[in-house]
Parts: sequence; C-alpha cells; structure tokens
Amino acid sequence: MDKDRIIGSAKVVEGKAKVAVGKLLGDAKLQSEGQADKLEGTVQNAIGGVKDAVKDAVKDALKDK
Repeated sequence: MDKDRIIGSAKVVEGKAKVAVGKLLGDAKLQSEGQADKLEGTVQNAIGGVKDAVKDAVKDALKDK
C-alpha cells in the first residue's frame, strides 16, 4: 500500500473531525477547512491507488517475461 493512501485516509478523518467540531461550535471557517482537508485526503488517497495499480501492472508485466 502506497504511503499516499495512508496519509490521504488520515487527512479525510482529520477533515471529518474538523467539520464535526465546526458544526458543534458554529464555526463556518473550521467546517470549510474540514471540507478542504477531506477533499485533499480523497485526492491523495486516489493518487496512492493509481501508484499501487501502476506498481502491480509493472510487476505483472515483468513476471510474464
């Protein structure tokens, strides 16, 4: 598993926490930061997934030779 997937997942969790705390406190800025963190984490997780897929494809291609 690529490190980007792990870091991305952690950012999503962090973002969800910020959104929840922002809602409790009525802090729109904190909610927005949380949404941004969630989006950033989702993108980073997707990048990690692409890296994993490429690594697997290369391994499979080299194994077939």
